[in-house]
Amino acid sequence: MAGIAIVLDLLKKSKSNQHSFHSSSICSASAAAVSAAATAPFASRFLFGSFEPRVAYCDAAAGIDDDYLGAIRKISADVLQREPRAYISTSKEYNIQPKPLFSAFEVRALAMTTVRSLLMFYLPLLEPKTASEDDDDFLNNDAEESRRPDLIVPLKKSAKQIARETTVVTTRRLLERLAMSYVSQRMAWKLLKDVPQSALRKAQRGLPTHVYIFKVSQTTLRGHFLGIAASWAVQVGIEIYRCVFPNVKPVGEEEKQVVITEQAKDLGNKVVGITVRCGASLLFAAIGAGICSCLIRPSTGQWIGCALGDLAGPIVVSVCLQKTLQAGH
Repeated sequence: MAGIAIVLDLLKKSKSNQHSFHSSSICSASAAAVSAAATAPFASRFLFGSFEPRVAYCDAAAGIDDDYLGAIRKISADVLQREPRAYISTSKEYNIQPKPLFSAFEVRALAMTTVRSLLMFYLPLLEPKTASEDDDDFLNNDAEESRRPDLIVPLKKSAKQIARETTVVTTRRLLERLAMSYVSQRMAWKLLKDVPQSALRKAQRGLPTHVYIFKVSQTTLRGHFLGIAASWAVQVGIEIYRCVFPNVKPVGEEEKQVVITEQAKDLGNKVVGITVRCGASLLFAAIGAGICSCLIRPSTGQWIGCALGDLAGPIVVSVCLQKTLQAGH
């Protein structure tokens, strides 16, 4: 029995020595592999060039709890609800696309302006004569039979109207570029906005009727402002030219001083009248665009209402002023 026990002890000692040998060999092999991996890039540089080590990034959000993420989302939502403009205004992009500077001289625009001006001054010549005028012509048939409508005067008026409209459009394009250069990007975008398309987008939001009318009127007021400003500048420029270069020049110094004073007063009255008419055109155009965009298709109604208000504004103001002056006298 004692011999068997001694043999078993010897076997255990041999197994433990073999285990320690294997473990030491494994450790030494792993250490050699690590050292080889560490020294491999330096050893292979002369063969393969420079070596860029790869970096692995760990997922930092993997250990974050869902409750913590929910609290962060709630805090950010509260901040956005309290001050939304501070975040929306910085991320909003304004796409400003100005029209060409000489767009009034394009074929289509110039043709429409020419046809409109010719019809404006030649259509009154086609009106039929009344019975009283026929009787007068019958009594004075020696001179009236040979009278024919003068076609030169309407042609000159049409040419002046064409020049005026093209000048107004070109002046508006200049004002648009000045607005893009000297006004903030947000305000320039509002001044140069496509108002009919804006009215169509507002109609798709499902706004109440009174809010929709107010929004369309406000947008039309901003988008039509540069056109009215260009018309005002051209009309005032024409009146200043007529005042500085009159057709009839007086000879005497005293008469000249009196005429200059009268012309200055007349120029001031005309400038005030032009300003009132242009302001009325802008106001009535905005109101008409807001109302007609509800009655008709939004884009078409806005355009029609703006045109009707632009024409009706000066007429309404002149009629009201005449009635006020008559009541005052």
